Amino acid sequence: MITESKKRDIALVVDDSPETLRLLTDALDGADMTVMVAMDGAAAMRIVDQITPDIILLDAVMPGMDGFETCRRLKRDAGLSNVPVIFMTGLAETEHIVRGLEAGGVDYVTKPIVIEEMLARIRVHLANARLTQSARAALDVSGRFLLAVNRQGTIMWATPQAQKLLSANLAASANDELVLPDPMLQWLEQAQKGKSGSKTPAMASFPENEQLRLQYMGKLGPNEFLLRLAKESSANLPAEFSSELGLTTREGEVLAWLSKGKTNRDIAQILGLSPRTVDKHLEQIYAKLGVENRTAAAAIATSANRRNN
Repeated sequence: MITESKKRDIALVVDDSPETLRLLTDALDGADMTVMVAMDGAAAMRIVDQITPDIILLDAVMPGMDGFETCRRLKRDAGLSNVPVIFMTGLAETEHIVRGLEAGGVDYVTKPIVIEEMLARIRVHLANARLTQSARAALDVSGRFLLAVNRQGTIMWATPQAQKLLSANLAASANDELVLPDPMLQWLEQAQKGKSGSKTPAMASFPENEQLRLQYMGKLGPNEFLLRLAKESSANLPAEFSSELGLTTREGEVLAWLSKGKTNRDIAQILGLSPRTVDKHLEQIYAKLGVENRTAAAAIATSANRRNN
């Protein structure tokens, strides 16, 4: 019986020490991995132009372009954004650990390297990378409008549906990367720091298209943040709609979507609110309209909308 051979993972080892390169090459080859080596950052960049590794082991301190800058440049390539980078160095100060993580690394080991520990870390990060890749593939198929950005606002990945909208509404940088405009970067900085109170809007509108908005969903990694695109920010209600019924603008939006048959959860997603907040708005709407249920409220909204159109 002929069995299909297992695909060997590819590791790129970047270090200016021949001794370290020999040690890791022997260990990784013994772990059934294909090993590529580079003695500086420039050589590493040339290698990844030809082949995409599954994991990168990167010396932090090298002559010329150091490991931190090498990592930042590697992560600018969309094809490498999900490849885990493990930093290696004799420096164990918190300052260097933080620099490595901020540059895009997922882990940090100190020299002299303990091979068993290194291999264990590699297995964990390869498994996590595969799970992430599978999850993103599932999101692509599901048709969700999701994307991830780094702190600089550069789009790291997006589902096909989101990519189409982004390409039509964002200008490309000199490196042909899609980047969020400055106002949205300020909003993202507040959102990712957890300042999601009344001073930070739940969603941010695109400067050139206010009907397209971004919602902050959470942090995926040290420098990767998940966002959701919402294509609709209102139910196209006339300006007189809310004031005629004695409602606030937000209450008018909630009622307008209610009249279109949207569920509370749908309304929450469209407007970037929590379902609980939508429930509270509906309580206020029912009280102001003098009704007891959504059917009666929807009927009043439909009638008002007809008068104003």
